[in-house]
Amino acid sequence: MKKTFVTLLALTFAAGNVSSALAAGPAGLARDLNSNSAVSYISEKGKIIPPFAQVLFCAQNPAECRDNNGSAVVALTDKEMLQLKDVNRSVNRTIIGRNDSRSELNGDVWKVNVRSGDCEDFALTKRSRLMAMGWSSRALRIATAYTPSGEGHAVLVVRTDKGDLVLDNRQSSIKNWRDTDLRWDKIQSGTDPYVWYRL
Repeated sequence: MKKTFVTLLALTFAAGNVSSALAAGPAGLARDLNSNSAVSYISEKGKIIPPFAQVLFCAQNPAECRDNNGSAVVALTDKEMLQLKDVNRSVNRTIIGRNDSRSELNGDVWKVNVRSGDCEDFALTKRSRLMAMGWSSRALRIATAYTPSGEGHAVLVVRTDKGDLVLDNRQSSIKNWRDTDLRWDKIQSGTDPYVWYRL
């Protein structure tokens, strides 16, 4: 009986038909069947125009925007969690934070693997390094948000079986998306970098 219930529950989630008994708010908060903790995923609300700087980035760096046909959800073992922590800390320490100059003709420019840059550059570099380690591009998505002061911000969101985790250049700790201080704006599709969703 228990096995049948777990199978039915897994099929329900896969179909996107989460029952109200297991949902809470826009994220579709679900109970992790292996523990007492909650697993929380960002819920997309509809397609939106992607950031222009991201479209230019993909045109200039097609290898960074390719779909490597991996899993959309990473099984988060101790090994994977250690990789996330190492990449987050390493990139946060090695890139010098610098906002794009407002006087630049092109405005915001997204770059990867740079010595200095702004939040998008941190997020893209983390994504690139994780993909080089064999992580699925489908589970590594750039998201934009607003900080408590109202400043535009970008982070890497990693979809795992423990929920959507956020790698932020403002801190070394990795948090569930619901536990951050961010007000969410939009997120990149896992399968098509030119498709973005409102949050």
